[in-house]
Amino acid sequence: MLPFFELVSGLTTPAIHPARAAQIAAINANSSLTWRAAANARFAFQPPGASRSSNGVLGDWAADIRAAVARGDVAHYVPADATLALPESFDSEEHWKECAKVIGDIRDQSNCGCCWAFAGAEAASDRMCIATGGKMVVPLSAQDVCFCGGGLFSRGCDGGQITTPWEYIKRTGAVTGGQFKGSGPFGQGLCADYSLPHCHHHGPQGDDPYPAEGAPGCPSEHSPTCPKRCDDGSAKGHDVWDDDKILFDGEVQTASGEQAIMKMIYEGGPVETAFSVYSDFENYDGGIYKHTSGSMAGGHAVKMVGWGEEGGVKFWKVANSWNPYWGEKGYFRIVRGVNEGGIEDQVVGSAASSKWGTKEQLAKQAFSPPAVAAA
Repeated sequence: MLPFFELVSGLTTPAIHPARAAQIAAINANSSLTWRAAANARFAFQPPGASRSSNGVLGDWAADIRAAVARGDVAHYVPADATLALPESFDSEEHWKECAKVIGDIRDQSNCGCCWAFAGAEAASDRMCIATGGKMVVPLSAQDVCFCGGGLFSRGCDGGQITTPWEYIKRTGAVTGGQFKGSGPFGQGLCADYSLPHCHHHGPQGDDPYPAEGAPGCPSEHSPTCPKRCDDGSAKGHDVWDDDKILFDGEVQTASGEQAIMKMIYEGGPVETAFSVYSDFENYDGGIYKHTSGSMAGGHAVKMVGWGEEGGVKFWKVANSWNPYWGEKGYFRIVRGVNEGGIEDQVVGSAASSKWGTKEQLAKQAFSPPAVAAA
C-alpha cells in the first residue's frame, strides 16, 4: 500500500475549487488507498467532473460490441492455446523489443474527444508490428482514423465507438502518421501527422510544458476536414495518400474478463478498451487507481499493454493519450480482476493471425499460383 500522502502545496488556497480540494484531501487522507491525488492547473478552478470534454466514447461500448458480434462484424477471441500459463507480470513493450518504439509511443489527443481513435490507432500500430515480426514499425495515423473513420456514431472530436477504428482500418486502411508537427519518436516524414497541438491534460502539471486545455494555445477543438493528401514534407514512400494506406486481413476480435484479456494481449499485443471515468480520476498522480469518490464524467478509450501486481494488489498497465508527462510517464495503473469502471467488459483488437500491408501487398500474399498437374 502507498503511505499517507500530504496535500500538495497551496491545495487549500482560494485558487482551488473547494469541492475539488475536499475530494483530493479525502483521497490522500485514506492510507488504505493504492493511488495518490494532486491538484492540477487545468481543473484547479473547477468542480469535480470537468474532464467530460476529453472522454469521447459514446454510448454503452460493451453493448455496442455485443451488437457488432451479433451482426458478424466482430468475433469473440478464442485463445490459440486454452491451457496457456500466463506470467504474473507482463509488459508488451519489454516482451516485443523489436516493437518497443511504436508500443511506447505515448501520443496526445489535444483538447479533442478523439480518445476512441487514438487508442485504436495506437493498438493497431502495435499489433501490426507484432504480427509482422517487427517488419512494420510505424505509427498509423490518428488524424486519418479520427477525422476520416466515419461511422454512424463516430464524430471526430465529438466522440466515437471503440470498434470503429478497427472496422475502418480493416476496410479502407489508415495512412502512417505521427504526432503534432513531427514531435514524438518517429519525427517527420510520415503521411498525416496529428494536426492539433499538445495540451496539458488532467492531473498535476508537474514537468508538463504544454498549456492546459482551454488556455491560450490549447483551445477546445472542432474536427478538421478529413485529409485527402499527405502532409507537405512527407518522405518518399509516404507521400501519396492512397498508396500509404495500410490495412489488415483478419478478424476484428473482442475479449472480456481478466483471463481472456490477458491471453489476448499475451498472444497478439496491446488492445483497445474503454472505462467509465469518475471525477476523482482527474486528480490521478500515480499508483494503482480505484474509483474512490465523485460522479461519472464519461467514457474514455485507452490502450491496455500489460499487467502486474504490487503490494498484493493486481493491476493493469494502461497507456493514455494525454502526453508522456501525464500520470506515470503517460501510463496509469488500475486495479485488475474487479472490472473497475467496466475496463474488463469488452476489449477490441485485430486477430493475432491477421496479415498486414497495403492493398497491393495483401493481394500478393493472397495470390496462390495454380498447382501444376502431374505428368
